[in-house]
Amino acid sequence: MKTTKIKKTSRNTETREKVARERGWVPPSSLEAPPPKDGFHHRWVRSEFRGQNDDKNVISRLRSGYEFVRADEYSDRPDLAVISGGQYDGVIGFGGLLLMRCPIEVKEDRDAYFQRQSSDQMTSIDHDLHKDEHPSMPIHKERQSRVTFGGGKKS
Repeated sequence: MKTTKIKKTSRNTETREKVARERGWVPPSSLEAPPPKDGFHHRWVRSEFRGQNDDKNVISRLRSGYEFVRADEYSDRPDLAVISGGQYDGVIGFGGLLLMRCPIEVKEDRDAYFQRQSSDQMTSIDHDLHKDEHPSMPIHKERQSRVTFGGGKKS
C-alpha cells in the first residue's frame, strides 16, 4: 500500500488578511492643552462659575506657585482657544477655565502634602476606633478591595 503525505499548512496563512478597523471621527477636545515645557506641569483652573468670576480660586493658585500660560508662548499652535480682552487677555482658556502651570517640584510637594493629610486622617480614625473598642467585640479593619466579575470565589 502506498502512503501519500498530505501537506498541512497553518490556518494563519490561509485566512484573509486582517484589516485594521478604521478609527471613526472623534470630536475635538475643548480642553486639549499644549504639552508643558520641561520642568513644568499644566492644570486647568476655574476662573468663573455660572457667569460669576471666581477670583478666589485663581488667586489661591497664583499664591501656591502657579502662573498663567500665555498663547504667545505657543505661537506654533493657532488651534488653541485664547481669551481676548479683560484681565486674562492672551491667556489660553476656554469656558471659564484658564490654563496655568507650576514647576513640577511644587506639584510633587503639593501631592505629598495632601498624601500626608490623608494618612494623618486615617491614623486619627484608627485611634478613635480603638479607643472605643470593647475587648469582647474587637473592631476588625480590612483595607483591601477585590474586583470580581460574576460567580463566587473559586478555590
